[in-house]
Amino acid sequence: MELVQKIMSGFSLDLGPVKEPLGFIRILEWVFTICAFATTGGYVGSTELTIDCGAKKEDIIAHFGYPFRLPSQSYDVPHCNQTKNVTYLQGDFSSSAEFFVSVGVLGFLYCTFTLILYLGYQQVYRESNRGPTIDLIVTGIFAFLWLVCSSAWGKGLTDVKYATDADRLISVCLPDKCVVKSYASMGRLNSSVLFGFLNLILWAGNCWFIYKETPFHKPANPPPNAEGGVSTA
Repeated sequence: MELVQKIMSGFSLDLGPVKEPLGFIRILEWVFTICAFATTGGYVGSTELTIDCGAKKEDIIAHFGYPFRLPSQSYDVPHCNQTKNVTYLQGDFSSSAEFFVSVGVLGFLYCTFTLILYLGYQQVYRESNRGPTIDLIVTGIFAFLWLVCSSAWGKGLTDVKYATDADRLISVCLPDKCVVKSYASMGRLNSSVLFGFLNLILWAGNCWFIYKETPFHKPANPPPNAEGGVSTA
């Protein structure tokens, strides 16, 4: 309780940083970070085929979703001779998807923490060089992580599209005849990769504005004013 009182006693809400690039860009990072991991983490899709047995038609539905461990998703393939096979999608792309979502969640938490610091504890943030310096280092690390995870997930998404492509899965119907009923909707996953690279741009660009708050940008000993110089006799 005493610790909470100390924290709250130092809290002073100031919306001024929101009007500056430092705070405004952090809000954009907070929003786009949510968009990045939300569009990936909650995804569920399906590819649908129809097997034509003349008088009778049956649907084949292959479901898949995050974290895209496709071999764990089974689906039934009926045949015209009244038999049925249990088939599995191929490919495990969970590592790139989970890495992308993890970076997004951690970035969201860091954005939330720094926004509270900017808006409520600005005096603590600026009273020493430690706050801006640590902020710069962490923001730079996240910019690098967004580059890596967005590239990895972009490659992983390409593989997911190939593994779940309806035109390729038609082969499971042989020797019967299949037609594509519907393709899996990938628009949400495409946007997740876009959000990932947008976050890369935002986090990398924000490094400059945080850098301006550090002692690396501000001269430690500013040159004396010409008018305030020491006069000589």
